[in-house]
Amino acid sequence: MNPIDIRPFDPEIHRDGCLRIWEEVGWLDRSHERHVWGLDGLFEAGRAYVAMLHDEPECLVLDAEGSLRYLGEDIRFAGITAVTTSRVARRQGIAARLTARLIAEEAQDGVAVSGLGMFEQGFYDRLGFGTGVYERKMRFDPQLLTVPYPERPPRRLSDEDWEVVHACRLARKVEHGYVTFDSPLVTRSSAAQVKGGFGLGFFDGPDGALSHHVWLNVQEAENGPYHVMWMAHRTPEQFLELMGVLRSLGDQVRAMTMCEPSGIQLQDLVQQPIHSRIVTHKARFETGMGALAWWQIRINDVERCLEQTHLNNSGLRFNVELGDPVTSFLDADSEWKGVGGEYVVELGRDSGAERGRDASAPTLKASINAFSRLWLGVRPATGLAVTDDLEGPRDLLEALDEAFRLPEPVRDWDF
Repeated sequence: MNPIDIRPFDPEIHRDGCLRIWEEVGWLDRSHERHVWGLDGLFEAGRAYVAMLHDEPECLVLDAEGSLRYLGEDIRFAGITAVTTSRVARRQGIAARLTARLIAEEAQDGVAVSGLGMFEQGFYDRLGFGTGVYERKMRFDPQLLTVPYPERPPRRLSDEDWEVVHACRLARKVEHGYVTFDSPLVTRSSAAQVKGGFGLGFFDGPDGALSHHVWLNVQEAENGPYHVMWMAHRTPEQFLELMGVLRSLGDQVRAMTMCEPSGIQLQDLVQQPIHSRIVTHKARFETGMGALAWWQIRINDVERCLEQTHLNNSGLRFNVELGDPVTSFLDADSEWKGVGGEYVVELGRDSGAERGRDASAPTLKASINAFSRLWLGVRPATGLAVTDDLEGPRDLLEALDEAFRLPEPVRDWDF
């Protein structure tokens, strides 16, 4: 491999060049000053690296740290928040190698799981990432929601309230698969992303803190569509109150999109969803449901992830032969070499993994991509054996299906 000039991001040296990259790929209109302001925060929210060509930054990779909820455990997590390559640096292998460098640094620093949003399935598979669950997004007429209107008006929130909003997101109720980012600058960046974005919320927390809120981006201010970027709440009552706030906008807004939260079937809260879907087909404010998997994850520390895995099965012991494709993209002097190799794994109330092999135990062969999906509960072992890089005796696959009976891992926070 030819050496790449990789440097830590320095705002005084690299900022303008990185904003140029974002403009070239269509992710930034520099006249939208609030978006630029938000991006400046994202540069500072975690690790940031640039790859230089001809003394100019031509590839940028950013991350931010936080946690991933695995059943009752919080596992150290880092989300790669941007991988952006300029017009002159395409097809040079720079983005993959720069991302691999960032993953290695995360792993060396103790980050057990990495995640990212993908522009297309396949590219980041080369770095050991496995695809997450489908995100089901419903588009509905808010006037047709069946929840009651709120009995009190919400308070208005703007991107100037980013610290208060972030604190509310940190305090929300979390479910299996939820991601939480530590830095409030991540929320600042998201809140400032789109012109006209706004929040509505209630200040019922201790000492009058923001207790629950919804944040919306506006495609067209008068009639919509509006898009629910996120909700933060602690109780079912708060969730329903926020849904009532959305319904109250239905006097004017004709379409709203929202990703389905964990454990909730949004169709339950909409009048005549099938009728509405039929009569609005191909209309400007068409309603309905769509699903696509936009995100991927990978395990960086098998031992740590299994140590924090507590399942309800009576005990299952097996070997795992793991392959990790990220190795071929790492620098020769990288301390972290990926997680490929042989492990003995035990699953149960107290799970664990250690390097080695047990000649008396069955063997699972898998890429870290597929194993990460299995561990998180994206798909069962028997399904992954059909569509992904995972194989083993049928009895072992079926036992893994039983062991990893997990709630659907909804991420709840974009990255």
